[in-house]
Amino acid sequence: MGARTWMLVYVEGGDARAQLAARPALDRAQSARVAEQLFAADELQPLADGSLAWTAPPDDELLVGCFGGLTVLAAKEFALDRPSGLDARFLEHAQGRDVILHAMHSAADWLAVAHWRGGRLLRALSVAPDDGVIEDQGSRLAFEAPFWAGAHPADDPEELAAGEEPYPLPFHPLELGEAALREFLGYQLEGIVDASLLEPDTVPLLRFKRKPRRKPSWFSRLW
Repeated sequence: MGARTWMLVYVEGGDARAQLAARPALDRAQSARVAEQLFAADELQPLADGSLAWTAPPDDELLVGCFGGLTVLAAKEFALDRPSGLDARFLEHAQGRDVILHAMHSAADWLAVAHWRGGRLLRALSVAPDDGVIEDQGSRLAFEAPFWAGAHPADDPEELAAGEEPYPLPFHPLELGEAALREFLGYQLEGIVDASLLEPDTVPLLRFKRKPRRKPSWFSRLW
């Protein structure tokens, strides 16, 4: 399936990585309440649990996990080419917490990442080889610096020597996406196994089938 994400994370205290590393218990009741609150336009039918290892659900599904001061959401609404355009209702729900958006798709070599604090956008980045830098707002984060400096080139020198076209970005977006997962959340989806990182499939998330609620017809409103 490749490496894919479209998720939003709320975190109190700003350190989601440390909170997940402490292996907090999933609060199922709170998770269900958050799902109903933020996705009130949908009918939600519980499904078998998902996990942090797959946060790219199809359009008709939703993943939610509340772990004390940390909440994880995965839904189509977070697959944004311009992450700064996140729907305001999701930022209003933050209530002072940090908000992290992470979205990537291996088929398009695309990455989007954003970070808000106190409702203020600190960083928004979206890159893909076909479109280049789609969005680049705020100061680059420390873990980004080596990528922009060319320390992780996407090009293979042998292929370049053979006449291949150079990659249009100084790094591969998915590699930066994995670095963002490690930095913000303390896990990765692909790459060389690092035993010091969290195993995302050990973190359960509630999973729902979602369907738009039927609006009452004009006829039914007469009664």
